[in-house]
Amino acid sequence: MNYELPKLPYAYSALEPMIDAATMELHHGKHHATYVAKLNEAIDKAPEWSGKPIEELLRNLDALPINIRTAVRNHGGGHHNHSLFWQMLRPSQEDNAPHGAVMERITGSFGSFDAFKEQFAKDALGVFGSGWCWLVRSAEGELKIITTPNQDSPLMQGLQPILGLDVWEHAYYLKHQNRRADYINGWWAIINWDFVESLTR
Repeated sequence: MNYELPKLPYAYSALEPMIDAATMELHHGKHHATYVAKLNEAIDKAPEWSGKPIEELLRNLDALPINIRTAVRNHGGGHHNHSLFWQMLRPSQEDNAPHGAVMERITGSFGSFDAFKEQFAKDALGVFGSGWCWLVRSAEGELKIITTPNQDSPLMQGLQPILGLDVWEHAYYLKHQNRRADYINGWWAIINWDFVESLTR
């Protein structure tokens, strides 16, 4: 069974003006589609891993045949990261902020939502080159902010991704050019906190 490019739960233009339709079409229809194709090519070389959930592969990279390990890390990580990322977004909401359990967890871990936003934005801005910034949950239930290079997934570290921001240039360069801070600042308005909360349970 091959991995498939997931359909977006909204139109390419739905996240404007924060993320433009041209970027979304390129990001989903080209970049993510390529990760899926390259992941399937890799798994074709190790059919005993065919049909396994991508999460299982990423949590067990060292168990994979060495000839596909790098491809699964890069392209499997890219596929999983983006599959989550699309669901973590929704059209802009006025005064968009978490509520309920996820807000309680964030304020309990970081002191306040504003303190969390400040630290997350600082870490996302500080990613050198290509990568991601994440809010993750440890096996012990602790929430923390981490960054990962390239398409590495928090799953590779035994962590559950809760909220992620893609800071590869292809995620924002058509609209924001080199102004990563503008992209990060605008992103808060389009976070799907309902989906994020579902991952904290």
